[in-house]
Formats: sequence, structure tokens, C-alpha cells
Amino acid sequence: MTIERAAATPLETRRVHRLVARAAALPDVQAAVEANHDENRWWPMSIGDPRVRMLAAGWSTRVSYRMVETYARVIAAANARGFESLAAASDAELAQLVRPIGLLQTRIDYLRSLAELLRSWEAEGIDPTGDSADCDALILDFATRVRGASYKIGQCALLTARGYHCGIVPVDSGMVTKLAPALGLVLPTGAVGHERMRHVLESTVHARSAEFRSLATDNEYQVTIPEEAEPTWFAHLVLIYFKRLYLNGPDPQLCRKRPVCSKVIGCAHRASRA
Repeated sequence: MTIERAAATPLETRRVHRLVARAAALPDVQAAVEANHDENRWWPMSIGDPRVRMLAAGWSTRVSYRMVETYARVIAAANARGFESLAAASDAELAQLVRPIGLLQTRIDYLRSLAELLRSWEAEGIDPTGDSADCDALILDFATRVRGASYKIGQCALLTARGYHCGIVPVDSGMVTKLAPALGLVLPTGAVGHERMRHVLESTVHARSAEFRSLATDNEYQVTIPEEAEPTWFAHLVLIYFKRLYLNGPDPQLCRKRPVCSKVIGCAHRASRA
């Protein structure tokens, strides 16, 4: 299935920017973004091999926040072993490695099919980290051919392979089910909703790149955004932590008139019901 890329509408662009601007000003969101922007605990760039980073993108699935340290130890052990050694390991060896984070067979199947896909790409002369890579096509191929993957895992895998500032905004299930309604976005049903929302967020940051970058500067974020990069990674983290901290509950400060109300949090609509 091919998903046609369409730019965000002017209304969608305004709403996304407005929400990111409001969320970026929240101290708890800022603290979480600063802790995970330059070196993310889930997808560390200190891992040099892009193949292991793609492995981490899949193995992070269905690991709770309270298990992040356990997950980090598993990924560190996998990185120490090396991708080629992991791909050649027996199921029993791999099961022992991933046992602390559970879903043993699912994670083994992901590794096996990831290795198959990467061999196929290499034979076809495809470099997922190259400047000429068609990320939309590779995400679709990844979601189709890697067992246990999906569009959201494909997005994360390509992001981690290419680096935080490659222009990809990964979208998880909570962003589709919680952030999209907050923005008034109507998404396709099923997995393709992740891709449509990704396209909206990426085109929004592209259209207003300087304004998104100024949010980090004006709020004095202690993060590093390369001069040549659009601040897609910054926007992603602001949204993902706003979703986690305020929408998963949801927080009682949230206005129920979103996305019509521009204040989002702490507005008169909420005060009138207190």
C-alpha cells in the first residue's frame, strides 16, 4: 500500500505550531525534552552501528517507561555483541539476551527479519542512511517485510539509523489516539494513520522551521539543534512528552474545548468548572 504524501493544511499547521508552542513552555515538558534530546535513553546515538540502532527501535516496543534502565542494559549488551554476531546467534542465546524485557519470540523474529531486510537492501544497493534514500518508501518496505513491525516502528527505525535530525518525526499510537484529536486531525483508520500524522507534523515543521527553532531559543532549552537541520526532533520530543505527561491521564488542567481553545492548559474554560 502506497500512502500519498500530502502537506498539512494551513489550519493544521497553525494548530500544530500552537500546541507545540504551549507545550514547550511547560517546565516538566522542558525537563523531559532536555534529558532526552541530545542523547535519547531509548534510541542512543552512542551506538555506532545503525543496524543496532534499528534493532533498538523495534525492541523498545511495549517496554514501559519504568523499565527503561532494564531495556538500556539489554541494548548495551546487544551492541557489545555486535549485529553480525546477533544475527548468527541461536534462538536460545537471543532468548537469554531479551528475557529481561519479555516478548522473547517477537523480539527474535524482529531481529531475524530485520537482518533479512538489511541483506536485501544491501544487495539492491540501498543505503538507509544515505542522502538519496527515499524514507517514505523505506518505511513502507520496513513495515511490510519486518515481522512485528508497523509504520510506527519503521519510522523509528529509519530515524535512528539516520540520526535524530534527519527530518523524520516518528508517531506512536498515543500520538494518533490522543494528540490527533487534540489537534482536530482526522486520520485514516488503522496503521496508515501513523504515516499521515507523520506527514502532517513533518510538513508543518518544514513550513515554519524558524518559528519552531525559536521556541527552543526563547524558552532557553539546553539542547543542541544543528544549524542545518529543521527542528523535527525537538518538535517530536515536545509532543511525545506533552502527550505522556498531560494526555495519558488526562491532566485536569486540560481544556476540553481543544483544538478550538488556543490556550490548551489553564484556560478560563477549565477555571469555570472548578
